Amino acid sequence: MGNSSSGKSSLALKFVEKYQFAHLDLDTIAWKAQKIPIRESLSITMAEIINFINSHQKWIIEGCYGDLLKEILPYTNLLIFLNPTIETCVNNSKKRPWESHKYDTLEEQEANFNMLELWIKDYYVRNDEFSLNNHRQLFQSFLGKKIESIKNWDDYMIKSISQLLNV
Repeated sequence: MGNSSSGKSSLALKFVEKYQFAHLDLDTIAWKAQKIPIRESLSITMAEIINFINSHQKWIIEGCYGDLLKEILPYTNLLIFLNPTIETCVNNSKKRPWESHKYDTLEEQEANFNMLELWIKDYYVRNDEFSLNNHRQLFQSFLGKKIESIKNWDDYMIKSISQLLNV
């Protein structure tokens, strides 16, 4: 979990590539499939998540949705909180490759950049399920294995996570 552009998706994909983990990006199920975004109901989204968890032995779920993350914690054996600086997240977002599962074209994604940058910068001041405050509470309440990183992840972090997971 973490702010937008904190490195969640790229870290998850590293584990998919290296260890063949099944991957679920919460962005792909948290919203109804329509032009104007509206959140899907918690019960429908959680049913999809539970089905995903039950269908895979090794999995990684990533996102910034505090309400969903809270529900997933009982199934989690390692919680990773990516919490780099706002500047790091903004720089990461500028380097973000085209997310074809979210945008029809790279141009459409780039047109959304100003909104994304404002969203990233509001992370510390928002008080919603997507906020630092909410993520901090989830992280502190989780009693299992957990890691918080205040910088972009690197190979050392991959190695540390792999050791914690015994993979």
